[in-house]
Amino acid sequence: MKKFSKYIVLFVAAIAVSSCDDYLDITPVGRVIPETLDQYRAVLTRGYDAYPEHKSLTAVRTDELTMNEFGDEINLFKDIYIWKDANPDRSTITFHYQDLYTVIFYTNVIINDASSKLADSPEKNQLIGEAHALRALAYFDLINLFGKPYNATTAASDKGVPLALQVDLEQVFVPKSVEVIYNQIISDTNKAEELINLNSQPTGKNYRFSKVALYSLESRIYLYQQQWQKSFDAANKALVINNTLVDLKATPVLATKYNSVESVLALEDGYINGLKLTSYASSDLINSYNKTSDLRFPLYFVASGSRFRIQKGANDEQKCSFRTSELYLTKAETSLKLNNISDAKTTVLSFIKNRYTAAAYTQLESDVNGMNAVDLTNFILEERHREFAVEGHRWFDLRRTSQKQIVHTFDGDSYTLIQNDPRYTIIYPSNARLNNPNL
Repeated sequence: MKKFSKYIVLFVAAIAVSSCDDYLDITPVGRVIPETLDQYRAVLTRGYDAYPEHKSLTAVRTDELTMNEFGDEINLFKDIYIWKDANPDRSTITFHYQDLYTVIFYTNVIINDASSKLADSPEKNQLIGEAHALRALAYFDLINLFGKPYNATTAASDKGVPLALQVDLEQVFVPKSVEVIYNQIISDTNKAEELINLNSQPTGKNYRFSKVALYSLESRIYLYQQQWQKSFDAANKALVINNTLVDLKATPVLATKYNSVESVLALEDGYINGLKLTSYASSDLINSYNKTSDLRFPLYFVASGSRFRIQKGANDEQKCSFRTSELYLTKAETSLKLNNISDAKTTVLSFIKNRYTAAAYTQLESDVNGMNAVDLTNFILEERHREFAVEGHRWFDLRRTSQKQIVHTFDGDSYTLIQNDPRYTIIYPSNARLNNPNL
């Protein structure tokens, strides 16, 4: 087998990525062999930097947006918006299948080469632990884009994505089951737990994994697997390190900023500039807020005629993969699933106290305390809908819960994603299928 370690390229020598007969072809330009901790850190930094902005594309498929049919870049998004996956227009942006495997390439370099080359040290452990965590995140996103939603009864047979753990040109990339991929994700997070030794990263370096970011990832993974206790425990471990919420009554600022007190991992932009200029908030999204008492509304939206533009995202300050708000809402949801409705109410109230006017909270406190389990579940999910608007959560949340029917209108025609539609699982991009018949 040909190994690529001798070809690893740092920032001083670019790596060009393009399709090949398997799933990606990495053409080395220069042959700088990493030997030192700093050089391997530069390789992993390149991996972080390569993490794609795929979450914006998932938002186009949800009930969060309506498209500006006269936008300059509408052709990039139209076929995603109408769920025309099988034969989209050539100008349509492709979901970032290959880009996520590029990230995995970089993490494989660290995991397979740095372990044997570097002397033992806390910094080495931190580096390799981050690589395991980043690889877990990439596979988690891949399986939730291109694999069926996790179902314990069918995961062993449900088709997933290829598994690449070595830097190996001759490997045949055949999709593994959803179960195999999730098992690898959990294996990586377990290894990362052994190695990562920083509780949190300093502002400016918080695109890197830390313990609090790793626990947040684990909480999300187990939530999607419906392993409620494990998700609850991981959320609690993260909250021990950072449980700070922005109180919008006192500080009316977006909590998605990388320097926010809520920031846990500031890696991804959930709403890219091209999409921001081509879309508006949907009526479904706007109507989910109380416009006078929900303090998020004037922060998230600005009126544009009869419609609303979204003020989140589309700048480097708003990099957000995980933040403490998610931990509170996950803890509330899993508490409820564990039949602890009292704790679920306490947790969700401690969160919404920071999001509504004082008068509105007084009424909501009474309402929440009077809710049964079904009503409270719906309230928590709607709080996720409101809190994480266009941050990339909605598509994945719909996949793991109701897979509701969504209707989009474009140029006078209506298009429907029916409930439990097979298109809730995105097909592999055409170029990936063309270059790898195993897909």
